[in-house]
Amino acid sequence: MLNVGIDIGGTKIAGGVVDADGVIVERLRVPTPVDTGALARAVADMVGELAGRHAVHAVGVAAAGFIDRTRSIMLHAPNIDWHDVPLRAEFEALVGRPVTLENDANAAGWGEYRFGAGRGASDMVMVTLGTGVGGAVVGDGRLILGANGSAAELGHMRFVRGGRPCGCGQNGCLEQYASGRALQRELGDIADAGGIGERLAAHRGPDGIVPGRDLAMLLAEGDAGALEAVRRVATALGEACGAFQAVLDPDVFVIGGGVAELGEVLLEPTRLAYETSLPGFGDRPTARFVTATLGNDAGLVGVADLAGLRTR
Repeated sequence: MLNVGIDIGGTKIAGGVVDADGVIVERLRVPTPVDTGALARAVADMVGELAGRHAVHAVGVAAAGFIDRTRSIMLHAPNIDWHDVPLRAEFEALVGRPVTLENDANAAGWGEYRFGAGRGASDMVMVTLGTGVGGAVVGDGRLILGANGSAAELGHMRFVRGGRPCGCGQNGCLEQYASGRALQRELGDIADAGGIGERLAAHRGPDGIVPGRDLAMLLAEGDAGALEAVRRVATALGEACGAFQAVLDPDVFVIGGGVAELGEVLLEPTRLAYETSLPGFGDRPTARFVTATLGNDAGLVGVADLAGLRTR
């Protein structure tokens, strides 16, 4: 069975034909139009082109935003002018096939659960560390949606009472302490303080950012300032995962996003913070920590698989 997965991002739309083993048979990419009508037509054109060359069963569309429990209505999208839009019906009318609509973080998590780092687990939590923090939760083999369809907003768990302001309107959310932006903030604070931050200061660009390649080099060389910045972010992540464990009890945490490319430099202190914050540590099973393996394809693959499962 072949299904089409469409992953709508802020700058690009990625599409592909995906087989039952999660393999992308063919892929396409186009820029994301600003106009919502043009965006819908771009998706339809992409599906039409792919379906013209393959026997496609169903179509999955992943996008950032809050989607209702029935997975029919886009209640709010942060980057696209969609507010209370019956998006599934609109796409189905355009493409002439069953369409599954899913939040992009959930789609990526499902992709990792079915075909990536979470494969073989029964219960999985995926935490994606990018500019912000995204998440997905699989419980007993099912994607957890919540009563209103908006579960697994892990980055907006209040982590520090009265903490840093967050773009969601609250204060102290996890993504202010365990994201790519948070890592750059820690790097900047350490660089400004001098001492172990002197090499970090020397590697900052005109925008005040330490480029990823420079950070990787400093970490490989064991630079104390770089290691301390990662330790701070990893500690926040690990402590949050201890709380997630207490509530959700997964057997694996899959860490994705750009920050996860740091690998064991990130995961080792994350595990330590997780263990030291876990209720009943030493007398209960603990979860594994692994990095995501599907990269940018996770959402496309995941939503295509969901489309096949939901339209059987």
